[in-house]
Amino acid sequence: MPSLSCVKSCPVSTARQYSHEDLITHLTRTTPLGPGEAARVVAEVVAYFSEPIEEFVRRRHGEMKSRGGTNEQIFPAIAAELSARPVAAPELSLRQLRRIVYG
Repeated sequence: MPSLSCVKSCPVSTARQYSHEDLITHLTRTTPLGPGEAARVVAEVVAYFSEPIEEFVRRRHGEMKSRGGTNEQIFPAIAAELSARPVAAPELSLRQLRRIVYG
């Protein structure tokens, strides 16, 4: 793992990895994952939850629409998903969600 002095001078990805060192250590201690695998899992989870709100709404709308969902079902479901994220997005009205998808 990088040293503390590296956080300011290392590339962003290395600094981010350092900021999650405790989580990576916890995962290697409590799961069968090795350090490299745990770091990749943490990076994937961080990337997933770093998706901008607009991209998340468009992606989820497309996924639900492709499974036959109607907008009347989809937009309330997306609103509920947004509020349940670990770092909850700001509350968006159904109208705001529609505007993200349709402009």
